[in-house]
Amino acid sequence: MNINSTSIRIDTRDAPPPPGDNSSKFAADQLRALVERIERLEEDRRAVGNDIAETFRKAKVNGYHVGALRTIVRMRKMNANDLAEQEAILDTYKHALGMLV
Repeated sequence: MNINSTSIRIDTRDAPPPPGDNSSKFAADQLRALVERIERLEEDRRAVGNDIAETFRKAKVNGYHVGALRTIVRMRKMNANDLAEQEAILDTYKHALGMLV
């Protein structure tokens, strides 16, 4: 089998840069920094999640209803129009089910 060297094409855009190329070192350093930052942020997120869970545990020990607290926190994040719409829908459903006096 005779293969002509001109018939084989290699796309050099996907090839790694030559050794000693500063752009590849910069890209590697930048990638490493991004990965390390993501890892630190994930650690922070776990720590914040643990703090939130501990706060809910303390609330429960002090007699607060954790489900109601979670609902209040979620509602406080909503904008006023969305909250009013949600409450109106709930009132309509409650009324239809005979839950409102």
